[in-house]
Amino acid sequence: MIEGSLNVTDHSRDSAGLRYVYPVVSRRAGGVSVGINLNTNNACNWRCIYCQVPDLTRGTAPPVDMVLLEKELSGFLHELLLGDFMQRVPPEARRINDIALSGNGEPTSAQEFLDVIALIAKLKPAALKLVLITNGSLMQRDNVQQGLRRMAQLNGEVWFKLDRASEAGMQRVNDTKMTMDKVRHNLATAIVCCPNTWLQTCWFALDGVAPSRRDEDDYLDFLAALLRDHIQPQGVLLYGLARPSLQAEAPRLSALSNEQMQSFAARIRALGVQIRVSGKVGL
Repeated sequence: MIEGSLNVTDHSRDSAGLRYVYPVVSRRAGGVSVGINLNTNNACNWRCIYCQVPDLTRGTAPPVDMVLLEKELSGFLHELLLGDFMQRVPPEARRINDIALSGNGEPTSAQEFLDVIALIAKLKPAALKLVLITNGSLMQRDNVQQGLRRMAQLNGEVWFKLDRASEAGMQRVNDTKMTMDKVRHNLATAIVCCPNTWLQTCWFALDGVAPSRRDEDDYLDFLAALLRDHIQPQGVLLYGLARPSLQAEAPRLSALSNEQMQSFAARIRALGVQIRVSGKVGL
Protein backbone atom coordinates (compact mmCIF):
# COMPACT_ATOMS: atom_id res chain seq x y z
CA MET A 1 0.00 0.00 0.00
CA ILE A 2 2.77 2.44 0.92
CA GLU A 3 6.17 2.63 -0.66
CA GLY A 4 9.30 3.50 1.32
CA SER A 5 9.66 4.49 4.96
CA LEU A 6 7.86 7.15 6.96
CA ASN A 7 9.24 9.63 9.46
CA VAL A 8 8.12 12.58 11.55
CA THR A 9 8.88 15.12 8.81
CA ASP A 10 6.65 13.46 6.19
CA HIS A 11 3.00 14.38 6.65
CA SER A 12 2.04 14.02 3.01
CA ARG A 13 -1.68 13.47 2.47
CA ASP A 14 -0.78 11.35 -0.59
CA SER A 15 1.63 8.92 1.07
CA ALA A 16 -0.91 6.09 1.13
CA GLY A 17 -2.25 6.74 -2.36
CA LEU A 18 -5.75 7.26 -0.96
CA ARG A 19 -8.15 10.19 -1.20
CA TYR A 20 -9.12 10.62 2.44
CA VAL A 21 -6.86 8.49 4.64
CA TYR A 22 -3.14 9.02 5.23
CA PRO A 23 -0.60 7.89 7.85
CA VAL A 24 1.49 10.23 9.98
CA VAL A 25 4.33 9.41 12.34
CA SER A 26 3.32 11.91 14.97
CA ARG A 27 5.62 13.72 17.42
CA ARG A 28 2.89 14.84 19.75
CA ALA A 29 1.07 11.50 19.65
CA GLY A 30 4.25 9.44 19.98
CA GLY A 31 3.24 6.87 17.38
CA VAL A 32 1.31 6.41 14.15
CA SER A 33 -1.70 8.64 13.63
CA VAL A 34 -4.29 7.69 11.02
CA GLY A 35 -5.14 11.02 9.42
CA ILE A 36 -8.45 11.72 7.72
CA ASN A 37 -8.46 14.61 5.23
CA LEU A 38 -11.98 15.81 4.46
CA ASN A 39 -10.70 18.97 2.73
CA THR A 40 -9.40 17.31 -0.40
CA ASN A 41 -9.81 20.61 -2.29
CA ASN A 42 -7.20 22.35 -0.06
CA ALA A 43 -9.87 24.81 1.10
CA CYS A 44 -10.16 26.33 4.57
CA ASN A 45 -12.09 29.21 6.09
CA TRP A 46 -8.85 30.44 7.76
CA ARG A 47 -5.39 31.00 6.28
CA CYS A 48 -2.79 30.44 8.97
CA ILE A 49 0.54 31.85 7.83
CA TYR A 50 2.43 28.75 9.00
CA CYS A 51 0.14 26.33 7.10
CA GLN A 52 1.92 23.62 5.09
CA VAL A 53 -0.99 22.99 2.71
CA PRO A 54 -0.04 23.70 -0.93
CA ASP A 55 -2.30 25.95 -3.00
CA LEU A 56 -4.43 26.75 0.04
CA THR A 57 -7.68 28.51 -0.88
CA ARG A 58 -10.55 30.04 1.06
CA GLY A 59 -13.57 27.80 1.16
CA THR A 60 -15.22 24.76 2.65
CA ALA A 61 -14.84 20.99 2.39
CA PRO A 62 -16.34 19.40 -0.73
CA PRO A 63 -18.98 16.65 -0.46
CA VAL A 64 -17.52 13.54 1.19
CA ASP A 65 -17.84 10.20 -0.60
CA MET A 66 -18.86 8.20 2.46
CA VAL A 67 -18.67 4.85 0.64
CA LEU A 68 -15.09 5.52 -0.44
CA LEU A 69 -14.11 6.83 3.00
CA GLU A 70 -15.43 3.67 4.64
CA LYS A 71 -13.53 1.50 2.16
CA GLU A 72 -10.28 3.42 2.69
CA LEU A 73 -10.50 3.59 6.48
CA SER A 74 -11.47 -0.04 7.00
CA GLY A 75 -8.77 -1.19 4.57
CA PHE A 76 -6.06 0.97 6.10
CA LEU A 77 -6.89 -0.06 9.66
CA HIS A 78 -6.66 -3.69 8.51
CA GLU A 79 -3.24 -2.96 6.99
CA LEU A 80 -2.05 -1.35 10.22
CA LEU A 81 -3.24 -4.14 12.46
CA LEU A 82 -2.53 -7.19 10.29
CA GLY A 83 -0.25 -6.06 7.46
CA ASP A 84 3.42 -5.04 7.31
CA PHE A 85 2.89 -1.28 7.49
CA MET A 86 4.78 -0.91 10.78
CA GLN A 87 7.99 -2.14 9.12
CA ARG A 88 8.08 1.26 7.38
CA VAL A 89 7.89 3.15 10.69
CA PRO A 90 10.85 3.96 12.99
CA PRO A 91 11.00 1.30 15.76
CA GLU A 92 10.33 3.81 18.54
CA ALA A 93 7.03 4.84 16.91
CA ARG A 94 5.59 1.41 16.11
CA ARG A 95 2.29 1.89 17.89
CA ILE A 96 -1.08 3.03 16.62
CA ASN A 97 -2.05 6.08 18.62
CA ASP A 98 -5.18 7.59 17.13
CA ILE A 99 -7.43 8.48 14.25
CA ALA A 100 -7.12 12.24 13.65
CA LEU A 101 -9.53 14.42 11.72
CA SER A 102 -7.19 17.09 10.39
CA GLY A 103 -6.13 17.33 6.78
CA ASN A 104 -5.93 20.25 4.36
CA GLY A 105 -8.57 22.55 5.82
CA GLU A 106 -11.15 22.90 8.59
CA PRO A 107 -12.70 19.40 8.99
CA THR A 108 -15.89 20.62 10.67
CA SER A 109 -16.74 22.51 7.47
CA ALA A 110 -17.78 19.17 5.90
CA GLN A 111 -21.54 18.84 5.80
CA GLU A 112 -21.08 15.12 6.50
CA PHE A 113 -19.07 15.75 9.67
CA LEU A 114 -21.52 13.94 11.96
CA ASP A 115 -21.75 11.01 9.51
CA VAL A 116 -17.94 10.81 9.47
CA ILE A 117 -17.82 10.59 13.27
CA ALA A 118 -20.47 7.85 13.19
CA LEU A 119 -18.44 5.93 10.58
CA ILE A 120 -15.26 6.18 12.65
CA ALA A 121 -17.19 4.95 15.69
CA LYS A 122 -18.25 1.90 13.70
CA LEU A 123 -14.80 1.04 12.36
CA LYS A 124 -12.22 1.97 14.95
CA PRO A 125 -10.89 -0.47 17.55
CA ALA A 126 -12.26 0.41 20.98
CA ALA A 127 -8.84 1.30 22.41
CA LEU A 128 -7.92 3.65 19.56
CA LYS A 129 -8.25 7.36 20.38
CA LEU A 130 -10.12 9.79 18.13
CA VAL A 131 -8.81 13.36 17.80
CA LEU A 132 -10.37 16.35 16.06
CA ILE A 133 -7.94 19.14 15.11
CA THR A 134 -10.03 22.26 14.53
CA ASN A 135 -9.91 26.03 14.44
CA GLY A 136 -13.18 25.93 16.37
CA SER A 137 -14.86 28.52 14.16
CA LEU A 138 -17.96 26.48 13.28
CA MET A 139 -19.10 25.36 16.72
CA GLN A 140 -22.48 27.03 16.19
CA ARG A 141 -23.47 24.33 13.69
CA ASP A 142 -25.80 21.67 15.03
CA ASN A 143 -24.09 18.83 13.16
CA VAL A 144 -20.72 19.88 14.61
CA GLN A 145 -22.08 19.94 18.16
CA GLN A 146 -23.70 16.53 17.64
CA GLY A 147 -20.43 15.21 16.25
CA LEU A 148 -18.51 16.43 19.30
CA ARG A 149 -21.06 14.86 21.66
CA ARG A 150 -20.61 11.56 19.83
CA MET A 151 -16.83 11.99 20.14
CA ALA A 152 -17.23 12.45 23.90
CA GLN A 153 -18.97 9.08 24.05
CA LEU A 154 -15.93 7.61 22.27
CA ASN A 155 -13.52 9.24 24.75
CA GLY A 156 -12.44 11.55 21.91
CA GLU A 157 -10.26 14.64 22.14
CA VAL A 158 -10.71 18.06 20.55
CA TRP A 159 -7.60 20.14 19.79
CA PHE A 160 -8.94 23.71 19.55
CA LYS A 161 -6.64 26.20 17.82
CA LEU A 162 -5.63 29.30 19.78
CA ASP A 163 -2.40 30.69 18.34
CA ARG A 164 -2.89 34.22 19.67
CA ALA A 165 -5.45 35.59 22.15
CA SER A 166 -6.10 39.02 20.65
CA GLU A 167 -8.04 40.02 17.57
CA ALA A 168 -4.97 41.71 16.09
CA GLY A 169 -2.88 38.61 16.77
CA MET A 170 -5.42 36.28 15.16
CA GLN A 171 -5.64 38.57 12.14
CA ARG A 172 -1.84 38.49 11.83
CA VAL A 173 -1.31 34.75 12.37
CA ASN A 174 -4.56 33.11 11.25
CA ASP A 175 -5.77 35.73 8.74
CA THR A 176 -9.23 35.76 10.34
CA LYS A 177 -11.38 38.52 11.77
CA MET A 178 -12.79 36.31 14.51
CA THR A 179 -13.53 38.25 17.71
CA MET A 180 -12.21 37.03 21.03
CA ASP A 181 -15.78 36.91 22.38
CA LYS A 182 -16.64 34.50 19.58
CA VAL A 183 -13.53 32.41 20.26
CA ARG A 184 -14.47 32.20 23.93
CA HIS A 185 -18.06 31.22 23.11
CA ASN A 186 -16.93 28.58 20.61
CA LEU A 187 -14.42 27.14 23.05
CA ALA A 188 -17.04 26.96 25.80
CA THR A 189 -19.38 25.16 23.38
CA ALA A 190 -16.66 22.67 22.44
CA ILE A 191 -15.94 21.92 26.11
CA VAL A 192 -19.65 21.41 26.92
CA CYS A 193 -20.02 19.01 23.97
CA CYS A 194 -16.68 17.22 24.43
CA PRO A 195 -15.06 17.92 27.83
CA ASN A 196 -11.72 16.47 26.68
CA THR A 197 -10.88 19.66 24.77
CA TRP A 198 -7.33 21.03 24.62
CA LEU A 199 -6.04 24.34 23.35
CA GLN A 200 -3.39 23.91 20.62
CA THR A 201 -1.05 26.83 20.17
CA CYS A 202 1.66 27.38 17.56
CA TRP A 203 4.35 29.73 18.93
CA PHE A 204 6.99 31.08 16.55
CA ALA A 205 8.94 34.17 15.52
CA LEU A 206 7.76 36.53 12.79
CA ASP A 207 10.36 38.65 10.99
CA GLY A 208 12.90 37.39 13.51
CA VAL A 209 10.88 38.68 16.45
CA ALA A 210 9.45 36.33 19.07
CA PRO A 211 5.87 36.81 20.32
CA SER A 212 5.86 39.87 22.56
CA ARG A 213 5.24 40.04 26.28
CA ARG A 214 1.87 41.54 25.31
CA ASP A 215 1.12 38.44 23.22
CA GLU A 216 1.94 36.25 26.22
CA ASP A 217 -0.10 38.41 28.59
CA ASP A 218 -3.12 38.37 26.25
CA TYR A 219 -2.96 34.58 26.17
CA LEU A 220 -2.59 34.27 29.95
CA ASP A 221 -5.39 36.78 30.58
CA PHE A 222 -7.69 34.83 28.24
CA LEU A 223 -6.89 31.58 30.05
CA ALA A 224 -7.31 33.13 33.49
CA ALA A 225 -10.72 34.55 32.53
CA LEU A 226 -11.83 31.11 31.34
CA LEU A 227 -10.80 29.53 34.61
CA ARG A 228 -12.55 32.21 36.68
CA ASP A 229 -15.77 31.43 34.81
CA HIS A 230 -15.30 27.66 35.22
CA ILE A 231 -14.63 27.09 31.51
CA GLN A 232 -11.98 24.43 31.87
CA PRO A 233 -9.97 23.12 28.92
CA GLN A 234 -7.94 20.01 29.64
CA GLY A 235 -4.74 21.92 29.03
CA VAL A 236 -2.53 23.47 26.36
CA LEU A 237 -0.60 21.79 23.55
CA LEU A 238 2.19 24.26 22.82
CA TYR A 239 4.27 23.58 19.72
CA GLY A 240 6.64 25.28 17.30
CA LEU A 241 7.70 25.15 13.65
CA ALA A 242 9.34 22.18 11.95
CA ARG A 243 8.33 21.95 8.29
CA PRO A 244 8.30 25.03 6.06
CA SER A 245 5.12 26.99 5.53
CA LEU A 246 3.76 26.98 1.99
CA GLN A 247 2.14 30.40 2.40
CA ALA A 248 3.52 33.70 1.11
CA GLU A 249 4.77 34.59 4.60
CA ALA A 250 7.07 31.55 4.76
CA PRO A 251 10.38 33.50 4.56
CA ARG A 252 9.26 35.61 7.53
CA LEU A 253 8.74 32.68 9.91
CA SER A 254 11.30 31.01 12.17
CA ALA A 255 11.32 28.62 15.10
CA LEU A 256 11.87 29.71 18.68
CA SER A 257 14.51 28.20 20.95
CA ASN A 258 13.61 25.54 23.48
CA GLU A 259 14.33 28.09 26.20
CA GLN A 260 11.81 30.54 24.74
CA MET A 261 9.17 27.81 24.45
CA GLN A 262 9.76 26.59 27.98
CA SER A 263 9.65 30.14 29.39
CA PHE A 264 6.16 30.71 27.99
CA ALA A 265 5.10 27.22 29.07
CA ALA A 266 6.16 28.01 32.64
CA ARG A 267 3.88 31.05 32.70
CA ILE A 268 0.95 28.94 31.51
CA ARG A 269 1.76 26.22 34.05
CA ALA A 270 1.76 28.83 36.83
CA LEU A 271 -1.98 29.29 36.23
CA GLY A 272 -2.48 25.65 37.20
CA VAL A 273 -3.06 24.61 33.59
CA GLN A 274 -1.61 21.34 32.30
CA ILE A 275 0.75 21.93 29.36
CA ARG A 276 2.58 19.74 26.88
CA VAL A 277 5.41 21.28 24.90
CA SER A 278 6.70 20.13 21.52
CA GLY A 279 9.37 22.04 19.67
CA LYS A 280 7.88 20.93 16.38
CA VAL A 281 4.60 21.38 14.60
CA GLY A 282 2.65 18.33 13.53
CA LEU A 283 -0.02 15.88 14.49
